[in-house]
Amino acid sequence: MQYEVLFVSKTGNTEEVAKAVYRGIPSRQKDIQRLERNTPVDIGETYFIGFWTNRGSCSIEVLDYIAELHGKNIALFGTCGMGCEAEYYKIIEKQVKALIPDDNVYLGAFLCQGKMPMHVRNKYEELLKSGQNDDLALHMIHNFDKALLHPNQEDLLEAERFAASIVEKLEVCQCQNFGK
Repeated sequence: MQYEVLFVSKTGNTEEVAKAVYRGIPSRQKDIQRLERNTPVDIGETYFIGFWTNRGSCSIEVLDYIAELHGKNIALFGTCGMGCEAEYYKIIEKQVKALIPDDNVYLGAFLCQGKMPMHVRNKYEELLKSGQNDDLALHMIHNFDKALLHPNQEDLLEAERFAASIVEKLEVCQCQNFGK
């Protein structure tokens, strides 16, 4: 089975996670590449598609690409600067999963926090200086500072384990359906 790891990375976080996903795929029939406008849609059977979170969903490049996939196995992975809460990750997963055409097999998602550019923190500091929404501004600054440590080694190991578990499940399914 051919495995494809495709990703869009704005700050390098998702690229780090993509490399971990790639390492987690035990097959020799695998490839990793940055998702571009001209990336063909029929290059593999199983796709691990990575994205940076953009307002609770994925980037437009990923949206467009996913819409073109048919009859494939698809797993998602991504990074999110705005939080490291399981509930928030589920919302993001649900938003992106809903865009996958129904004739594909959805395999699951892995999301972790990722550091954000410094201009984002500056924006939060300006909000704090304005005296409006002090609690929100302090929360956002705290979250920003926490995100500076991600993706960390544990996040990357979790991404590797996620990819390995997806491949294992697919291989078990293939064996169970063999000869039917």
